[in-house]
Amino acid sequence: MPFNSLSDFKAIVLNLPSASPANRNVAEKRNATLTKPAGSLGRLEEVAIWAAEWQGKNPPTIDAPQVAIFAGNHGVCAQGISAFPAEVTAQMVINFENGGAAINQLAKAFGAKFSVHSLQLDQPTQDFTKNAAMSETECLQAIQAGWQAVDASSDFLVVGEMGIGNTTVAAAICTAVFGGNGEEWAGPGTGVDAAGVSRKADVINRAIGHHLEHLSEPLEILRRLGGRELAAMVGAIASARNKNIPLVLDGFVVCAAAAILHAIADESLDHCIAGHCSAEPGHTNLLKKLKKQPLLQLGMRLGEGSGAALALGIIKGAIATHSGMASFAEAGVAEQED
Repeated sequence: MPFNSLSDFKAIVLNLPSASPANRNVAEKRNATLTKPAGSLGRLEEVAIWAAEWQGKNPPTIDAPQVAIFAGNHGVCAQGISAFPAEVTAQMVINFENGGAAINQLAKAFGAKFSVHSLQLDQPTQDFTKNAAMSETECLQAIQAGWQAVDASSDFLVVGEMGIGNTTVAAAICTAVFGGNGEEWAGPGTGVDAAGVSRKADVINRAIGHHLEHLSEPLEILRRLGGRELAAMVGAIASARNKNIPLVLDGFVVCAAAAILHAIADESLDHCIAGHCSAEPGHTNLLKKLKKQPLLQLGMRLGEGSGAALALGIIKGAIATHSGMASFAEAGVAEQED
């Protein structure tokens, strides 16, 4: 592993590779020659050019996408913050492994390699209203698991999560990173009622109060308020950048994990695109904080990487048009006049 401590990992994040301006330039020049009015394919044009600069090749490809799902359990669930019991996490992992979940169908539909990674489901994190969720060793092990899960042969990556209680964890991270309080960031998650949302907000506020003196450092926020699946996604997002693999962000929980990297360095998410905006109320605000415009807004709130996986279809369309269209010269079509 390239890091053996959280401080090592932070140093890696601060020195991640940049995009290729040369490949962006080539992609922009090609886009300008294609048989269409300038800008007429809207964001499809932007997506194709972005993919080229981060993959470092022209034309960009989406022949080997990867979907990696990370699962963890949370001690704070003992406070009644979810509509489902904690054992559902392990049950859903079995469903993923058997190919029965929504994300399995979407990964198959868009030709993505699929994997699910269980992170000590029999050992939930600590209740973060009373203790740090993870020790430094536990947090680092989860980050490393995410880092190692990224296949270097992939040309796109979707990360997703499964973890009962993790919308509360995500909202706590957002509160610590961006400010505000539990009432501003808590939402219904798996479907809790108004009283349940209020309970989540109270749990978040108590956690922030308990850890307040230690929340100036992003990785300490992750360790104290996060969960193993969120830490693994932090590792996977950074690993994708290290391997020049563009990444599609999913919903509220995935973006909360990404917010840790954003808090370390604003540009650390430049290789990421937001696949969708979920129906979880905090996600809209979180995307604004991350300065990400979603490709889709379909009222989804499942998690599992499902919205991001669906967005692979949009990206496939973007790359297909950019790569396959004829130029004005090739098609013998008169170009647009100035």
